Amino acid sequence: MSSAISDVRKAVGKVRGGVHVLHHKNTAECEIVRVPTPDQVVIPMQMHIGAPCAPVVNVGDSVSVGQLIGDTTAFVSAPIHASVSGTVKAVGETQLANGVVTRAVTIESDGQMRLYEGLRPPQVTNKAELLAAVRASGLVGLGGAGFPTHVKLSFKDGAIDTLVVNAAECEPYITVDYRECVENSWDVLSGIKILKELLDIKHVVIAIEKNKPQAIRILNDIARQEDPGKDEITVMQLNSVYPQGAEKVMIYSATGRKVPPGKLPSDVGCLVMNVASVAFIARYLKTGKPLVSRSLTVDGSAICTPQNLRVPIGMNVGEIIDFCGGFKATPHKIITGGPMMGLAVISTDIPVIKQNNAILAFSAKDSLKKETDCISCGRCAAACPMSLRPSLISRIAKLGDAEKLKSVGADVCMECGSCAFSCPAGKPLVQHMRLAKSIIREAAKKNG
Repeated sequence: MSSAISDVRKAVGKVRGGVHVLHHKNTAECEIVRVPTPDQVVIPMQMHIGAPCAPVVNVGDSVSVGQLIGDTTAFVSAPIHASVSGTVKAVGETQLANGVVTRAVTIESDGQMRLYEGLRPPQVTNKAELLAAVRASGLVGLGGAGFPTHVKLSFKDGAIDTLVVNAAECEPYITVDYRECVENSWDVLSGIKILKELLDIKHVVIAIEKNKPQAIRILNDIARQEDPGKDEITVMQLNSVYPQGAEKVMIYSATGRKVPPGKLPSDVGCLVMNVASVAFIARYLKTGKPLVSRSLTVDGSAICTPQNLRVPIGMNVGEIIDFCGGFKATPHKIITGGPMMGLAVISTDIPVIKQNNAILAFSAKDSLKKETDCISCGRCAAACPMSLRPSLISRIAKLGDAEKLKSVGADVCMECGSCAFSCPAGKPLVQHMRLAKSIIREAAKKNG
């Protein structure tokens, strides 16, 4: 083992529960390829947690890459920009992978990908200017959650002492964060330095699973060059256990701190950011180009040519699959995101949104799981990183008892899917957990 790898720290805390999944990192050595400009994109106005944006363009308007096309005055939201240059063809509605129908702007591309003339690198010298710049960039969490990044960074001064950069990528198949570390490592470190300085954060931990030795070596080498002897930026090697990349799990692994139920990472002095989000901030401050494209993995047993791609926001999922050669087998299940926490879709006629990090398609033999009766084996409880009893919560959810669901901690569930993965009866426990949480939310609304 090289000295660069031997310098890497190991996890402080050990994940409770979790599962050992087959990682299937088939595209790990596939460099990210930029797809040709599509004929049109459909850009939803709801691509983030929080308030949807309203279109600020009209049919017939000429737009350029990076031009603002959707915005709102709501704090928990993120502006939306044109991902191709061309003409606004329609301002209507579209359906997302989760079934939500939202307003959308359809742009017919002129094939030129002209950059908006008003794009300029923002002047950022303090926290307030950084928050304004991050909001203007349209950045949301690129790891899947889609939480507006400027909101996450709006913590009280002195509340955070540790930034944890999430490069774990523990979901099977997905490899774009790994490629970000390998291909854009200096952007990662540049983003870290910016956040560390402007947010006055003392320590940074780049947390990555140990099954990615090349990325670990590259990140550790440049961290030592940029932070010689200071020990303020460290690379931490985590065990390859799912859901190692979950925010609260990662905080415990990296720092030994536990985030209490109902509390936020900032309550224990931590900020967790996806590695691609950190790298994007560095690029945006250099170029002024907002979030108009993203990298994603296309893989699965039904995909002809699995690969990593850079695609414009709003590109049609079906067209992306066609770029990868289409299907080599009849797809029985198509998922946006990873197989553990992603969303199964009934159609590929949907647009890519900011937080999509993968498109997976599986044949019947890799996706069918027959459901049988629960045998009360307790495997779901043993696998749960939050120490819940999923089978019990499932039974209570069917009764619709909100108070009982809250008393057994259903609202703490992170929907990681470890319970369903470990269930020999093939129970859709994640869906049951989501139902339980929705019952609690509905009861809270009724009670004021």
